[in-house]
Amino acid sequence: MDLKSLIETHLDLPRLAKDLDELGPPGRLWAVRQWTRSNLAVLWDAARGFRAVTLDDFVPGSAEPRLEVIHEGKNSLPIFGHFQKRFCKPSPPQDEPVLVGFNKQPLAAVTGPGYFTVRQAPDAGEVHIDYTTLPRDRAPGWPPLESNTTRLGPLVYAGVIDVMRGLSSHVVIGRAKKAGAMIDNWFALVRQDADSTAEGRAGLVS
Repeated sequence: MDLKSLIETHLDLPRLAKDLDELGPPGRLWAVRQWTRSNLAVLWDAARGFRAVTLDDFVPGSAEPRLEVIHEGKNSLPIFGHFQKRFCKPSPPQDEPVLVGFNKQPLAAVTGPGYFTVRQAPDAGEVHIDYTTLPRDRAPGWPPLESNTTRLGPLVYAGVIDVMRGLSSHVVIGRAKKAGAMIDNWFALVRQDADSTAEGRAGLVS
């Protein structure tokens, strides 16, 4: 189902969220991957205050520590528009509720894995994916922990915090902030449930 008409002709966030919730995993991912740079920018602005997002939207509260949860991504870049962010709870739990994760994307060999820490944002209903704080734990099979200041990481990840807002039960929308200033880089994430991640674990889904 192509949902772009709900964004481009007359933005209808409640209807969009309902349709995204009712689609199965393949259809939901296909629909999000049709969104353009303009669509992503419009959605991020409109999503402020629409649906509160918490850490449970990235890793369900019932998940065990170090259990990987895959989110398929669609970004606003003209090339390499598909990627994954992989999340888990750290073990042992930290002083504040956090998640940890990294980016799986085609240029990881030159940019590094792009590790991050995830926290509830000071603004109610938003979550920050923070590349300035290196995690202290990772899930089995993930790349070795590596600072975002190595290789070409400074060009992509250093100083970046992604500000995440909620769209539906499986879809969140983000915009990057670097050195405290918003930049024109938007993306959507589609959480894959445990029974739909087998293909994703083998690599990026085309």
